[in-house]
Parts: sequence; C-alpha cells; structure tokens
Amino acid sequence: MQSTDPTSEQARFEEEGAAVPEHREVPTGVSVIRGYLKSLDDRPGVYRMLDAKAEVLYVGKARSLRKRVASYAKLTGHSARIGRMISSTASMMFLTTETETEALLLEQNLIKQLKPRYNVLLRDDKSFPNILVSLETDFPQIKKHRGAKREKGKYYGPFASAGSVNRTLNQLQKAFLLRNCSDSMFDSRTRPCLLYQIKRCSAPCVDYISQGDYAALVKDADNFLQGKSTKVQEDLAAEMAEASKAMEFERAAALRDRIRAMAHVQSAQGINPEGVEEADVIALHQADGQACVQVFFFRANQNWGNRAYFPRTGGNEDPGEVLEAFLAQFYGNKEPARLILLSHPVQNDDLLTEALTMQLGRRVALSVPQRGEKRLLVEQAERNAREALARKMSESATQAKLLDGLAEAFSLEAAPERIEVYDNSHIQGAHAVGAMIVAGPEGFLKSSYRKFNIKGDSLTPGDDFGMMKEVLERRFARLMKEDPDRQSDQWPDLVLIDGGAGQVSASAEALAEIGVEDVAIVGVAKGVDRDAGKEEFYRPGVARPFALPHRDPVLYFVQRLRDEAHRFAIGTHRAKRAKATTRTPLDEVPGVGAARKRALLAHFGSAKAVTRAGLTDLKSVPGISEALAEQIYGFFNGER
Repeated sequence: MQSTDPTSEQARFEEEGAAVPEHREVPTGVSVIRGYLKSLDDRPGVYRMLDAKAEVLYVGKARSLRKRVASYAKLTGHSARIGRMISSTASMMFLTTETETEALLLEQNLIKQLKPRYNVLLRDDKSFPNILVSLETDFPQIKKHRGAKREKGKYYGPFASAGSVNRTLNQLQKAFLLRNCSDSMFDSRTRPCLLYQIKRCSAPCVDYISQGDYAALVKDADNFLQGKSTKVQEDLAAEMAEASKAMEFERAAALRDRIRAMAHVQSAQGINPEGVEEADVIALHQADGQACVQVFFFRANQNWGNRAYFPRTGGNEDPGEVLEAFLAQFYGNKEPARLILLSHPVQNDDLLTEALTMQLGRRVALSVPQRGEKRLLVEQAERNAREALARKMSESATQAKLLDGLAEAFSLEAAPERIEVYDNSHIQGAHAVGAMIVAGPEGFLKSSYRKFNIKGDSLTPGDDFGMMKEVLERRFARLMKEDPDRQSDQWPDLVLIDGGAGQVSASAEALAEIGVEDVAIVGVAKGVDRDAGKEEFYRPGVARPFALPHRDPVLYFVQRLRDEAHRFAIGTHRAKRAKATTRTPLDEVPGVGAARKRALLAHFGSAKAVTRAGLTDLKSVPGISEALAEQIYGFFNGER
C-alpha cells in the first residue's frame, strides 16, 4: 500500500467500483454483494458499501476482504441495522492493503472524510491544548499551546479544555512567577508590566531577577508539572520558615502565596492517582440508542481534566464495537498515553495496540482493569459518562419540545430539523459582514456557522435590506448548485431574520429570484417600545406582525437564537474591522512581505512616507533590491 490518504486513493476506488445504471431500477441487497465474491481474495483491505445514488453507506476494514464480504452475503444472522444497510447496498468498492493495520488507518481516514450513515462517527475531532515552557530564550516563557509541537521547549499535556489550561496557567504564574509575554514584548520593555505588580511575574524583562534564579524557577515548574510537587512544596516551605526566622516577612508571605497557588492547582485536579503515572481512561455508557464516551487524562500522577463525547451510533451496537471505532478515530490526530484504560474490551485490541504503538513511537497498552486503583478510575469515568448522557438526553427532550412549539407558533408542517438565523453587522456601512448561525435538535451547530463579507458595490452604505438580500442570494444559490434535489441535510426548514417587515420582504424576494419559495421565513424584531421582552414576528406577504405570550418558552428560545446570531455577527465585524485597522498600503505591493515591510517602515517611519519616497531613497533601504525598489515606486506612482 502506498498511501493511507483517502484523497490519494480516490481514483483507484472509482475505477474498482461498480457502475450504477441511470435509467433503470438499481438492484440492491444480498444478490449484489454476492456478485463481488468471485473477484475478491483473502488479502486485507478496506471496502465501501454504496446505495443506489452512489452515496456511501458504510466504510469497513477486513483482515480478509473475501470472508468479510461473504458474511454480508448471508440471508440471516444480522442485526436490524446491518440488515437495513445490506438491503440498501447497490454497489461496493474495494482497496487492498499490505497489512490490516494499514487498512485500519485508511478506514478511519475515509470515515472522517465521508461520514457514512452506518458507521460510528466521532463528531468532535479537535486537538487538545498543552502547556509549553519555551526554551528558545535565556528566560523561558510559559504559555498555552495547541497544534503541532514545532517550537523548541517542554510540553505538558494534554489538558481536556482551554479552560483547564488557563486555570492551571493562572495558578502556575502565581506559584513560579514565569513570564507569559511574547518575545517581542519581552525585548521591548523598559519597565515591568502589571503582572509584576500583582505578583505573577518576576520581571526578567528589566533584570529584576538573574538568569540563574529564573532558571531555578523554571526547574521548579518543570518538577511540579512532572508530578514532583511534594518536593517543590517542601523546599518552598523550608525557605518560608527561614525567611520568617530571619524576619523577612514580605519574602515569607510571597513564598506562602506560591505554596497556596500550587495547592490550588492540585485541589482543582480532583483525584490524583498514586499508582497511575500516565494513562488515558476511556469509559462508555449507552442508553436508549445513544452513547457517551468520557475521556480522562492522567499525566505525572495528576488529573489533567476530562471531556465527554457523544458519537453518532446506529443505536444497537455492541459496546466493544463503539469503543473500537471511537479509539481509532479519536487518536487519529492525538498522541495516546502509554496506558489506555477501557471500560469494555474491544475485539481487535491487538490491531489497535499495534496502530497506536506505531503512532506514539513506543509501546501502548490497552487494558480493562477489574480491581484496584485503575478500576476505580474507570468506574469514575463510567459514572461521569452516565451522568453526562442523562443530562444530554434531558436537554434533547427539552429542545424537542421547543422545536415542536416553534412549529406550532409559526405554522410549520413539522418540527424544524435545521434552523438558520441571519444577521448583519456594520458601522455606517463600513466593514459590513453577514452572519449565519445554525440550530437543530442537538442545539447550536457551530461547525455549520458561516460568515459573509458583503461584496455589493452598488449597495448604499448602511443598506440593511440590500445586505440581507445579498447574503441569502449567495447562500441559497450555492445550495441550489450543490444540492438541487435537496438530498442533504444542509437545507433549512426555517429561516429566521433579525429584522422587521423590510428585511423579511427583501429575504423572500432574494429566495424567489433563485427559485426557492418553500422555505419558511420569519422576521424577529423588537416591538415599538423596544422592550426586549416583547418581540414582533413578521411573515412574507403578511402586513401585520404577530407576537407570542410574554412568558412563552418558545419566545425565549427564539430570543436565544437571535442573540446568538447577533453575537456571531458582531464578533465577525469586529475581527474584520481590527484586521483593517492594522493594514497598510504596503500590504498590497507584490513582493513585499513581512520582513521587507518592517525594513521599509524602520527606514521611513511610516507607510505614508514610503508611498511618497523617491526611487533613489527606496534603493537605499537594506534588503530592498533595485528591481523591488522600482516595483514599489511604480506601484505608488501609477505604474501598476
């Protein structure tokens, strides 16, 4: 096998897949699957099952492709979910690999890319933050880090969330007084910043601490993050006693505060196991067709947080099957611990162990503990998974009631599965942006949020109606192009507009011009007295607005939707405005990057001075060649 990248194998898959007839009824089911058996051998590989529209139903791996496909060709012995999948299968695609481990890696890449209907799917695949003590300067910086570990330094993690990292960093600053400012700020300071005043930094930027003493603080922080906290606290306690004995009460108080900060970090971590130095604890709980997986991170005998995941499942999978799929997808872009403690055994534990060992570069062990401290950790994770799933199911039930109420209030045929809410933001037409947020049965779908830079040159600055019309035209024109038959879940059942009759009229007109006239549109506007509790709702073609009872939960639900759209639009506008304020005319000059821009600004003092500079002056700037000087001069003097 040459690559496990699904995009690099796409052509081979298409060549090996069966052609689907377009003008006759497509055969599906067991007979189709049996037709592939003659052409398959016993090699490992990956297979895809497709329906009559060539949409992927399922991606799987096999030690022997022929034996796995033969198992699907049987008429009995399948669960209801697998039976439905088999009956919908119109064609299959195959790719052989050298080993089953390679098949596992390719399978998970394809699942993430294609999101098949019948696979267990991990929905949240973000990386986790770490704490980085940078070692590229004489006075190392401590900071939060997420992503590839390219910077030279020591990394501690992973932490379950940005919040847990920020809380830990906050206390570590109090405990060890390490700087968190950027190198450029560190190099340019002439007096200590506020962090020194509030005793969270030792001010190495202005030489208030020697390099040797600062290195000792870094070493203490390293020992603490490696789990050697007892020794660090004992040393600090001894120093505090000596300072107190010498009547250096201010120094003793500072040492006391550092000890308290370390104790606060430890108390916030909850259970810190004595016999488990490094482990990921992963527990599954299933109920009523839904699943929750809790992941706890233990490093250096410390609990560095946990996170709950709710993978999409078919509803009746075996726990081992769900955990196996979760593990393969979860560690696709994350570094596993040397020990992974599980609540349920997985079928292909040897295969997963080999794949994770290859990824980490050292041995990884999977274990289902039955007793002792490790079992207690798993039970704790199981309890958290059970409670998290119960909360989610309760929230889902509440959300379902709100969606039913929304359908009744707005006379929809059924509860909406996808609600899109639109808002615009600008200052007198400047830096205008449109924003779309999405909500559904599972709450806000933040991965589906979209931003729109308003492009209409013919729009009058501040024309809210024209802006809204442009946003909707672009959104639905793309939908019509990509999915004219409305087969995907990207089409909204309800469009909410932050505005009154004018915005609703413009929105309906925009959709009608594209040929979309069956999507419900409702405008949400404050009443004439601008009381936030008395919203008015507008429908296309209806002159008079209507209202909902003042304490109606559906009213509060719509307000939350509108407020989320407003928050997202404002944030997008501010980001665009902030970016615009830092731009200079030099950003548009071809061949002038960050380094040359700094050289020009350092030489002339301002971007405006560069635009007025003569050719001879430009040539005298260090790092600016004659050819580039001529290009810059020509750019600002009408020779573009």
